[in-house]
Amino acid sequence: MIPERKYSAIIVAGGKGYRVGGELPKQFISVGGKPMLMHTIQAFHDYDYRVRITVVLPEGYMPLWKQLCEDYKFTVDHKTVYGGESRFHSVKNGLAEVSDEETVCIHDAARPFVTPDLIGRCFDEAFNNNCGVIPVVDEVNSVRRLTESGSVHVDRQELKIVQTPQAFPAVQLKAAYNTKYETTFTDDASVAEKSGMKIKLVEGEESNIKITTAFDVEFAEFYFQYLSKR
Repeated sequence: MIPERKYSAIIVAGGKGYRVGGELPKQFISVGGKPMLMHTIQAFHDYDYRVRITVVLPEGYMPLWKQLCEDYKFTVDHKTVYGGESRFHSVKNGLAEVSDEETVCIHDAARPFVTPDLIGRCFDEAFNNNCGVIPVVDEVNSVRRLTESGSVHVDRQELKIVQTPQAFPAVQLKAAYNTKYETTFTDDASVAEKSGMKIKLVEGEESNIKITTAFDVEFAEFYFQYLSKR
């Protein structure tokens, strides 16, 4: 018998990324006509309305988010939880809302251009292969690695740029997160891999950018306008 697919998504918006400028954390900044976080949530809903969505928010920002949802008449169903002192702790808080039998995607709120195709590709590979899945794109820049004596050239063909969403069998990821935080845990795959989970790479999307700086916000606004005219 083919097991029933049960999907969940954790959207990590627990930081206060002020590098974009302004007083609001970047996930609440309006781009493309509404707060960035709403675009990200909508992408998972557009993939499949049955996906259970948990949003991790910074402590103290629940009232603002509730007000924004009212102001923008945003009605996509989702649950909210507070973030922690690091991304690791924020994801761990979100995982408490995920059942063991689900396949779970962890996604950055600051990647609002993720497509249903990419979400589906990650979910499907994790479900079908019972492993962790991360989308990657090629490194197109020349790269150097710092050494004690200076730096050395690195073959960029050996490197991949990692994106989100990253998908995992929930029961395995929850077990992986049952560990002490380490500074080497820069994403969910690094936590999963430390626990021994197999990680599979799938093709990411160049448009799936992470909005981090003020320039990224300006580019995102331009790109939303471009998409609206297609």
